[in-house]
Amino acid sequence: MKTASRFVLFLAATAFFVSNAIANETYKFDQTHSTIGFKVRHLLGAAVGKFKQFNGTIEIDRDRVQNSSVVAQIAVRSIDTGIAKRDDHLRSPEFFDVAKFPEITFKSRSVKQTGPQSGDITGDFTMHGVTRPITLHAKLLSPAAGDLKQSHWQVTTEPLKRRDFGLMFGTTAETVSGIGQEVTINIDVNAVRAP
Repeated sequence: MKTASRFVLFLAATAFFVSNAIANETYKFDQTHSTIGFKVRHLLGAAVGKFKQFNGTIEIDRDRVQNSSVVAQIAVRSIDTGIAKRDDHLRSPEFFDVAKFPEITFKSRSVKQTGPQSGDITGDFTMHGVTRPITLHAKLLSPAAGDLKQSHWQVTTEPLKRRDFGLMFGTTAETVSGIGQEVTINIDVNAVRAP
């Protein structure tokens, strides 16, 4: 009797995980139609840039949103501020040190739905060898009703402080350049459903 009961429980558990897996949807970042950008105060204006190479995966569980997850990787070497000399300097050991820290990563730990088409994604953000928790505020802009092949997300977060990640130039350079401490992040992600 005990063996039969255990077998029934095993089947029930298997059925649960199988049905749960079917309910999940996996989306991959479409790098061509997505943007991971940033802005930082610089002298009297602002320096604006983006990363050209990145990838990420969004796992969506529509029935249990809290079980959804996001992971992303950014190639720091792909930084582009529109000025080649500045980009080379940012890649150097004096700042990002891409030879030692080639990637910026994010891995979610929790997902909370905050509205019909929005949610907060809290996770571990690692940059320049430093890991800190951040919360991404995600808003689903599409798909249109019935479209399950792709999704479009707008993502914001509180400004990041360079000092928190050890991204500081020498004292003189910091003073002369007038670079701000806070970096505003702008993310626009188009994701395509994986087969």
